[in-house]
Amino acid sequence: MTSSSSPVDASGKVLTSNPHLIKWVAEMAALTKPDRIVWCDGSADEKKKLTEEAVELKILEPLNQDKLPGCYLHRSNPNDVARVENLTFICTPTKDEAGPTNNWMDPKEAYAKVGKLFDGSMKGRTMYVVPYIMGPAGSKLSKVGVELTDSIYVVLNQRIMTRMGRVALDMLGDTGPHSNDFNRGLHSTLDCNPERRFICHFPQDNTIWSVGSGYGGNVLLGKKCLALRIGSYLGKTEGWLAEHMLILGVESPEGEMTYVAAAFPSACGKTNFAMMIPPKRFKGWKIWTVGDDIAWMHVGDDGRLYAVNPENGYFGVAPGTSYESNPNAMKTIMKDTIFTNVARTPDGDVWWEGKDGPVPPEVIDWKGNPWTSKSPEKAAHPNSRFTAPAKNNPWLSKFADDPDGVPISAIIFGGRRATTVPLVMQAFNWLNGVFFGATLGSETTAAATGKVGVVRRDPFAMLPFCGYNMGEYFQHWLKMQSKITHPPKIFLVNWFRKKDGKFLWPGFGENMRVLKWIVDRARLRVGGQETVFGWVPKAGDLDLSGLNIPHEQVDDATNIDLDEWQTEVESYGEFFKSLGAEMPRALELHRELLLARIEAVKGGHG
Repeated sequence: MTSSSSPVDASGKVLTSNPHLIKWVAEMAALTKPDRIVWCDGSADEKKKLTEEAVELKILEPLNQDKLPGCYLHRSNPNDVARVENLTFICTPTKDEAGPTNNWMDPKEAYAKVGKLFDGSMKGRTMYVVPYIMGPAGSKLSKVGVELTDSIYVVLNQRIMTRMGRVALDMLGDTGPHSNDFNRGLHSTLDCNPERRFICHFPQDNTIWSVGSGYGGNVLLGKKCLALRIGSYLGKTEGWLAEHMLILGVESPEGEMTYVAAAFPSACGKTNFAMMIPPKRFKGWKIWTVGDDIAWMHVGDDGRLYAVNPENGYFGVAPGTSYESNPNAMKTIMKDTIFTNVARTPDGDVWWEGKDGPVPPEVIDWKGNPWTSKSPEKAAHPNSRFTAPAKNNPWLSKFADDPDGVPISAIIFGGRRATTVPLVMQAFNWLNGVFFGATLGSETTAAATGKVGVVRRDPFAMLPFCGYNMGEYFQHWLKMQSKITHPPKIFLVNWFRKKDGKFLWPGFGENMRVLKWIVDRARLRVGGQETVFGWVPKAGDLDLSGLNIPHEQVDDATNIDLDEWQTEVESYGEFFKSLGAEMPRALELHRELLLARIEAVKGGHG
């Protein structure tokens, strides 16, 4: 780390001579006018100095270093606590390219409008040049990005979430055909005024501009911005998939390993599933985490789909995380973690709703105010977060850094649904599976701003993250089938079905029972019952031994109600129509066929 505007480290050694990078940094510095420029090298010494500075500036608050070594607390502006989908724009030459599900702005207009906000935005501040890699170092699937930011919080988080510093500059190189191939990210917190807040993506320019926010989802530009919005566009043009999916490995007692990718909308238990601990009944089975949020998938030479996790850390939701719900996450966040908008106990520990043990009598809440168990408001913000290094995870897969990725045998889609969707169902074929993804619905949570508890369509869990026209995105998925000679099997799951207001399925580690059936189906080892919509487990297929719930409850969780499904499938029509001309005809025909089949089956009952 150095405060020279030249790309050198603290010892004066040149970090890069890349002319494209140096020129771009100079242009952005001329626009934002920082007092100094610091080039980040990713070293331990740099981390120490930046952390000390962040504590001095009260950006970070040290926690109890005996209980939580290397851990700090950050409180964001109360108006800046979640992703802002209404202020997130895809800036393409035509509105059709962005599609009806995205906010669109003309690139020239966006550069002009947001450029005015950036003009002089870093006066009196430091511009940090943060080079980083999304994906394993040296992998042909990985992408280099550079984020220019005036936030130490961003630098320290990017350090956890990505492979940051010299390693990225080395991968980019100084010359050669790919030396200009990096994502250009510009970020300024400005004054955190929501009226002056924009997150703009320029897919054709591989550029991201974020202004007026300090919240991770809006400002850690490697995450949703590059890994998904820009990534999905790159995937379409380059022939791969950038997906909002966890990746896990299931190891049997005999050592057989099966990899699964799964898409769940935010706050639907994705991190819990990625870090699941099998119940006692599954002694000898192991779950290895490759990634908890994002998968980049490409077709290997053997015709199978391979996935890498582009991230290097976890940006997880704190509330509800406990030793009961996710022991591996709890172990992961015990050191070198940044907590955002959680509560602080008098002895310097962290607390949030749903954490283990009794509710503390008093804490300092997420806004920095005294809070007691009688206070009407929550102590931790519902979308409070932890940023923790992946290497802390005791069950991190040894292939998490494999440059080739891991072979995917099954893809799972799942949302938070109180009715209709059964516990588990397998698609008949690739088209049927894409239909599962395209029609995914979930009840909204605090991770996105807006009303809570309303079912909204969230196709592939990508609605807020698809960087181009959603209809075209569906078409890209359909097209991928011709490249994948050994496609993964596709499944739909729902841990959240209710009856009389109570969950029917215990979830958490017991989801291993469903995962085992999925693995056995993917490996063609177990049968299934054919329904109108897909294959479901036959009686006795799901291992329920040692599970202390009545069989009737499991029957309710797996039940398919034709009337409910008729309403459900009819509702897809309006959504498909809203996607306009790019909506693939194949999926609409599939919907019409489903309705005809429902009618035929219901008629048969009469």
